[in-house]
Amino acid sequence: MLTFLGFAMIATFLVLIMLKKMSPIAALVLIPALFCVFAGKGAHLGDYVIDGVGKLAPTAAMLMFAIVYFGVMIDVGLFDPIVKGILRFCKADPMRVVVGTAVLAAIVSLDGDGSTTFMITVSAVYPLYKRLGLSLVVMTGVAATANGVMNTLPWGGPTARAATALKLDAADIFVPMIPALAVGLLSVFVLAYVLGLRERRRVGTLVLPSGADEEPELVTVGAGTGAGAGTGAGAGTGTATGAGTATGAGTAAGEGTAVATAAGAGTGVPSAGSGAPASGGDAGEEGFQGLDPQRATLRPRLYWFNAGLTVALLTAMIMELLPIPVLFLLGAALALTVNFPHMPDQKARIAAHADNVLNVAGMVFAAAVFTGVLSGTGMVKHMADWLVGAIPEGMGPHMALVTGLLSLPLTYFMSNDGFYFGVLPVLAEAGAAHGVSPLEIARASLVGQALHMSSPLVPAVYVLVGMAKVEFGDHTRFTVKWAALTCLVVLAAGMVFGII
Repeated sequence: MLTFLGFAMIATFLVLIMLKKMSPIAALVLIPALFCVFAGKGAHLGDYVIDGVGKLAPTAAMLMFAIVYFGVMIDVGLFDPIVKGILRFCKADPMRVVVGTAVLAAIVSLDGDGSTTFMITVSAVYPLYKRLGLSLVVMTGVAATANGVMNTLPWGGPTARAATALKLDAADIFVPMIPALAVGLLSVFVLAYVLGLRERRRVGTLVLPSGADEEPELVTVGAGTGAGAGTGAGAGTGTATGAGTATGAGTAAGEGTAVATAAGAGTGVPSAGSGAPASGGDAGEEGFQGLDPQRATLRPRLYWFNAGLTVALLTAMIMELLPIPVLFLLGAALALTVNFPHMPDQKARIAAHADNVLNVAGMVFAAAVFTGVLSGTGMVKHMADWLVGAIPEGMGPHMALVTGLLSLPLTYFMSNDGFYFGVLPVLAEAGAAHGVSPLEIARASLVGQALHMSSPLVPAVYVLVGMAKVEFGDHTRFTVKWAALTCLVVLAAGMVFGII
């Protein structure tokens, strides 16, 4: 009964949010509460929720102060050079922008924290996607999948959990997996390339002239509709030609050429004014400013202080000098005090990021209800036991392969703690009975991490979709299939190399 209710609860949640019938926060709270009553344990709902909130409270605190910290760093201009550097490298080519997103997410993922990775990645590339009219779910999907592959680093969490659960050395698990994970990361870059080509076909070919000191001119060929040009008040102008020159057709789609020039940021969007971008497609919000190069919050004289503070913060996090929530709390307080010494300015910065803080923290505490009910009612244990029991006897010698395949749905539908400490030991025992090494089982258990990072039970994913202003359901529909494919590539590579 609990097995059925567990799967039904998860399926109901996913269907409702993907169909946008409920918001994620409402679904995370109301659906598990309802199923807790169905399970006959409604009287214990309060205990389950308090237990779940207690376990996730440090994560919520970390996200709250991390958002404030990185929000301040964005305000003061720490990431402006990164945005400019990516823009120069990508040359406003959609394919290069998407590939650059994957590379940036992979590099930043070296710090081992998904939330930090998404905050830095989104803050760097979000203005490019908006100004060039690229799909934001492509950005979130590529970033989440790249981070998922890199999440297998020994300090990222899953490898350490597998080593602890099976009493193995983390290096013995991770080092042999490097070739398979490298293939997985390469597949993410290939995916980014393919999606980038698709975006290029959708919005057209975008070109920026060389020269760092020039005001770039954004030229869109083959995507203009004749209606995308606009005039920014005192800041930029736009013109569109070919609005009615489509040969043999009544529209200019595919035939027109749109040209826009913008002062300052040079990305095809007037830096002040209401003119819409001339790049076609979902060109972005009216008046979108991105990282305004003239914003009042810039602190160029404090650039190296802020850079040093960020490096020190990330270093302390990797070295585990203090708990991560404490580090971000101290970092946010120091960043606010140094960059905005006047109290009204500090209040303004906190207010500016209050929406993100509330959305993400609220999502985490709502997820605590979901995880609390899953664990407290015993649904997770019954689901895991049912899945393990459903494995045919003949698959015993292939338990490493079975573990790899099961890691996809199990790490998506339950937390890493639940999978690695609850399910993995059972799988390892079943494998040992058929002569399969616990090391192979542990390595195979890492396969599903690319999909896990888009799970509704992972707090970091709400940072990603929140900062990118993407609906969680849209992100799920787009990302799950590509993330699952990446997991299967890692599994196949592991088998080919004899690692699994």
